[in-house]
Amino acid sequence: MSGTVPTIRFGPAGWSYEDWHGIVYPASKSHGFHEAEYLARYFDTIEINTTFYHPPRPDVTRSWVRRVLHNPNFKFTAKLWQQFTHERAASQRDEKIFKEGIEPLRDAGRLGALLMQFPWSFKNTQENREYFGGLVMQFLEYPVVVEVRHESWNRPEVYHMFRELGVGFCNIDQPVIGRSLKPSDRSTSPVGYVRLHGRNYEHWFAANERPEERYDYYYSVEELQPWAERIRNIAAGADATYVITNNHFRGKAVANALQLITLIRNRPVPVPPTLIGEYPDLRAIAASETAEGAPEQRDLPFQAAAGKQQ
Repeated sequence: MSGTVPTIRFGPAGWSYEDWHGIVYPASKSHGFHEAEYLARYFDTIEINTTFYHPPRPDVTRSWVRRVLHNPNFKFTAKLWQQFTHERAASQRDEKIFKEGIEPLRDAGRLGALLMQFPWSFKNTQENREYFGGLVMQFLEYPVVVEVRHESWNRPEVYHMFRELGVGFCNIDQPVIGRSLKPSDRSTSPVGYVRLHGRNYEHWFAANERPEERYDYYYSVEELQPWAERIRNIAAGADATYVITNNHFRGKAVANALQLITLIRNRPVPVPPTLIGEYPDLRAIAASETAEGAPEQRDLPFQAAAGKQQ
């Protein structure tokens, strides 16, 4: 990586949220409006989360590729179907259907990573390590990244296993409760990966709450600054790094992703106009478009604070 500028792509997890309309997206949308196409004006990645719940159809993923053609730097990442990671009951036919569904993304050069997200209950045992290794081998033709959430995986031999398998380690921010994995800045493959879930301690493990309440958390700039430093460290050891914000409630993920871009690149960024109405602090980083369509260059209010992290 020496002598090169690390490739870092920022973006939210998912795009289809009812509570984003009028906040992230315009309240009145034009004919043919598509959320992913709109977000690709502001970000270079989106993590596809619908693939966690069911395999996508090839015609659908081909349409997603068409939606982002206007951004040549854009790559999707996709979550592996929960049949493999949570239910652990996937068949060979399930594998075939899932791969057929994401193949258009890979064929178009638009698949940056395949994320295997395991639950907190997936602990570092011999049985789970064997299952993990076998699953990685099933999907070895893809740039695989693995997210584990339990502290028992925080072992040197585990990171060695990741490197031997060529698997990326997903660095996460989550409510640290009990033996939950803490923030880190590890690179174990050419693909670096970060997921910020928010820090909603009250609702994180609540079983009977509305699911979206788990992700109702807005990071302050002060909370994001240490992550900016971690992201730089991760990117220094990877060819491409993906930074995904999953605190999606009422568009918080979009706001925080834009703030992270500014912290890393130290310049204003385009901001969806409706988002500023919900999060007025984004005015401080919002770029004014020049005649050529490029963001204006100006000093930022937290430039000095960000610089201390370098």
